[in-house]
Amino acid sequence: MDVAATVVSVLLAALLVVTAARKLSHRPAVVATYRRVGVPEERLNQLAVLLLAGAAGLVVGLWWEPVGVAAAAALVAYFLLAIGAHLRTRDTANVPMPALYLALSAAALTLHLAS
Repeated sequence: MDVAATVVSVLLAALLVVTAARKLSHRPAVVATYRRVGVPEERLNQLAVLLLAGAAGLVVGLWWEPVGVAAAAALVAYFLLAIGAHLRTRDTANVPMPALYLALSAAALTLHLAS
């Protein structure tokens, strides 16, 4: 695996862990953001688990390429759906973060496929 794929995967995995921790915190501001797009608070733990699984998959993918490809592809789908949810509810102020995560996920996928 090349250096670029490693750097992007590790960076994205670290960001996903931070994001999952925010969801697991159930702080009122976090809950309010997700409630605006129609995600009930009860689902935050499930979303956090998906992000943690994606982070783990990216890290495992550094040694076993198919897992990294699958994790990156799943994260692309996750963040496309997240952006769609924000756009559907006209919550455009919160689109930049999932868009950044989507770009990193797409980069990880591309780099995993290229290596």
